[in-house]
Amino acid sequence: MTLPNPLPREIAPGVFWLGDCLEQHHKGKIYHSYNAAFLVTGSKASLLVETGHPKDFPEIERQSREILAEGRAPLKHLFITHQETPHSGGLGRLLALYPDLTVHGDISDYHLAFPQYIDRLKNMEVGDVIDLGDRQLVAAEPVIRDLRTSLWGFDTGERVLFPGDGFAYSHYHWDGHCGKVAEEAKSLDLADVSAVFAERALFWTTFTDMTIYVDKLEEMLDNLDVAVVAPTHGLPILDLAVTVPKVRAGLLAAG
Repeated sequence: MTLPNPLPREIAPGVFWLGDCLEQHHKGKIYHSYNAAFLVTGSKASLLVETGHPKDFPEIERQSREILAEGRAPLKHLFITHQETPHSGGLGRLLALYPDLTVHGDISDYHLAFPQYIDRLKNMEVGDVIDLGDRQLVAAEPVIRDLRTSLWGFDTGERVLFPGDGFAYSHYHWDGHCGKVAEEAKSLDLADVSAVFAERALFWTTFTDMTIYVDKLEEMLDNLDVAVVAPTHGLPILDLAVTVPKVRAGLLAAG
C-alpha cells in the first residue's frame, strides 16, 4: 500500500525538508532512502539545497512552490553539493522555471550541459557566502566526498549542515520511518545502515582508515557548532549527541 508522502517538513525555523522516498526491493522487503532537497528561507531570498532525483522533481517543485507561496522570500539561489544525478538532476528545469535563479557550488562541467545559462553559474570555494538577508549559506569543507567536486553547505541562521553524502543511510519503510528524523526512528539500526550505504555508494571508504575522516567530521561539527544535520540521503539529525556516535560506528565499520 502506498502511503501519503509525509514531506515537506520544517526541521528548523525556515528550513524545510523536501522530497519523497525511493523504494528499494530486497529479499521480499521494501527499503527506503531519500534523495532529498532542502529549502532555506531568508528575509531577502530563499535558497534550495540540491535539486533531488529527477523522479522526485515534480514533487519537490510543488512542495517548494507551496512553501514559498506562504509569503516567504522568493527563490533566488540553488546550492548543489555535487554533480551526481540524485543531487543535480533537476538543474536545467529549475533554471528554466526561475529566470532569476543563480546556481552555486563547484560548477565544473555545468556550462557544457547548459551553455545558455553560463552567466547564472557561480563557482564557490570553502568559506564563500550566499546572503539570504537574515541568514547566510556558507560553503563548508566536504570531509567525506562522493566526487572530487563535492562541497558542503552551512546555514548560519539555525546552524544546519548540509553534507550531501556525508551522513548517508537508508531507513525501514515497514517500521514507519518515512518523514521522521533520525531520533524518532527508534527501531533503525543506524550504525548498520550507515555502513551498508558507505560500502555501496562510497566504496573508497572500504580501503582507507576512516578514523581520520570521522575525527575530522566531529571536529567540524564542534567548530561550526552544528545544531542540525540535513543529509541528502538519510533522515535529518536533530540530536547530534545521540545520533552522531551511531553514524561514526557505521563509517568505521565500513572502513
